[in-house]
Amino acid sequence: MHNPTIQPKPLTKAGFAPFGDLIEVNEETPFLMINQGYTQRFHDLATIDASACNGTPLLSIFRSKPLSVPVKLTVMEHHPLSSQTFYPLSQYPYLVAVAPKGPFDMTAIEVFLAQPWQGVNYHPGTWHHFCLALQHTSDFLVIDRGGKGNNCEEVYLPTDQQIIIELS
Repeated sequence: MHNPTIQPKPLTKAGFAPFGDLIEVNEETPFLMINQGYTQRFHDLATIDASACNGTPLLSIFRSKPLSVPVKLTVMEHHPLSSQTFYPLSQYPYLVAVAPKGPFDMTAIEVFLAQPWQGVNYHPGTWHHFCLALQHTSDFLVIDRGGKGNNCEEVYLPTDQQIIIELS
């Protein structure tokens, strides 16, 4: 058996909706004017969910090194007790690999090419790969859950079923 391949698709609000919230600001994003008219507040861009088992939100910065090309998906994880938000702080595209919540289904993995102005908020239980920086070490602002309970479960893909991402 050979490793399956997948081509990333553009990250869009509709395409990502089954997995979580797309966080992006563009001409269509509603905003409030605040601070005497000097600031546009793009309000409530994602539903942060960290309250299960008395959890609290954590704000972190992850610094991710790019994987070697071709990128191979070897592991997927999910957070059953909370959402998890990633917003890029670097000016580089990156990959988002996800699968629906519930029992892990390797055949349902989708890969998106995210632009530097797009962040993602995974719904609780959504399977995803860790940060997939491309070409350059990249920083991400991360909001996730702190507190008691097992909130990170990983599944390792069998060697001959690890997915190769085709970057064109």
